[in-house]
Amino acid sequence: MTSLQDWINHGEEMRRPLMVNSELGNSSTVVIVGGGLSGMCCAYRIATKRPDVKVIILEQSDQLGGVITTWQDGEWICDLAVNAARPHPAFWRLVDDLGLASKFKPSRHQARARWVLSGGRRHRLSWRTLFKIGPLKLWRRVKQSKVGGRSVAQVIPDKAIADALCLGIVNDTAEHVDADFLLPSLTGFGASPPIKKRKLTRLIAETYPIFTPKRGSIASVEGGMVVLIESLRQKLLQFENVEIMLNQTVESAQTTAEHFGIGLESVIWAAPGDQADYSESQLSIFAIGYRNEQVSHVEVGYGTLIPDAKLPISGILHESDLHHSQRAPDGHRLFRLMVPHNRWNGDEQTVLSCAEDLLGSNPELFVNIGVRAIPRYQPGYLRAVAKMDKPYSRVGWAVSGVSITHIVDEAERIAELFIE
Repeated sequence: MTSLQDWINHGEEMRRPLMVNSELGNSSTVVIVGGGLSGMCCAYRIATKRPDVKVIILEQSDQLGGVITTWQDGEWICDLAVNAARPHPAFWRLVDDLGLASKFKPSRHQARARWVLSGGRRHRLSWRTLFKIGPLKLWRRVKQSKVGGRSVAQVIPDKAIADALCLGIVNDTAEHVDADFLLPSLTGFGASPPIKKRKLTRLIAETYPIFTPKRGSIASVEGGMVVLIESLRQKLLQFENVEIMLNQTVESAQTTAEHFGIGLESVIWAAPGDQADYSESQLSIFAIGYRNEQVSHVEVGYGTLIPDAKLPISGILHESDLHHSQRAPDGHRLFRLMVPHNRWNGDEQTVLSCAEDLLGSNPELFVNIGVRAIPRYQPGYLRAVAKMDKPYSRVGWAVSGVSITHIVDEAERIAELFIE
């Protein structure tokens, strides 16, 4: 059962299954496998609420943070993974608790425009897009999706728009993505709020610290998401009841429980690859920068999604347009290119040529800043996850949600199991 207060605190995240052993809150020692954002947030929330509970983080690399990294070269700044957060009070609460309120600002209003490049033409996404999709056809598809297990392609009838949506979030085409996972509110997955959505939205809006975000906006941290990670790391180091162990090799939740002399119910698995059928796709991220006059023809906006598999680039994000803080030297603009490996031959020159065709020639900056591994969420995924046994808890990108707001809110929901 969920209460109205649960929905006010967590919003639509209440639709997603919380893969937690019900006895976790009775633990005197908790071991978290994985020191990425999810593991760090769980440790922070539990340690804050219960100073008497020992929290141990096991991380396989030599540093915390996982996939959340920020590349910087002089005044050029670009996040490798998540670059901003959509409105959710849990993320705003975390920023406030970490003392980052002064560095946290909404995105620039001028950069709200989004486009899809299809058939060689750019289409601006707006309420008019609904008519391109076909309102009646969409309504029928959504109604049919209530049975569950459908792909996004089976819900959104326009292939280009459906593919663009999925590529921009999970680096996959719509026929391979679970609609319940990506669009639970639309498909009606999980629990439903006890009051009308409009009233619930008003109640949630009243809970935001720092500032109340406008509809359709996002917000980011000055200096990139690495600033959030570093602040969280510093907080964890200050806790007497938190121990961080780096360069750790972990075989399984079972061996972890045995090693630390705890029950499986006290293990939180916050690393990818735990499910038997786990798989992932690869995506390279490039940063490309120009002088303003070189790209004066490129409209200021959020970015363009490119479902055309013939092009190596699946998306262009206007990094310096979007953020309130400076991401490029004065007089310059920075763009982030998303390049799925299944659309790319590995030759960086092909990416550069494509970018020059889409943006402009002779960029001032062009660099491959890293690779992301993104879990796959095949149709039926979320329903299968909800039915999984819970001898230990599973959290993070690879379980029931992929957004940064999900990760942060999930940690709050877990901490609520620990009674003060």
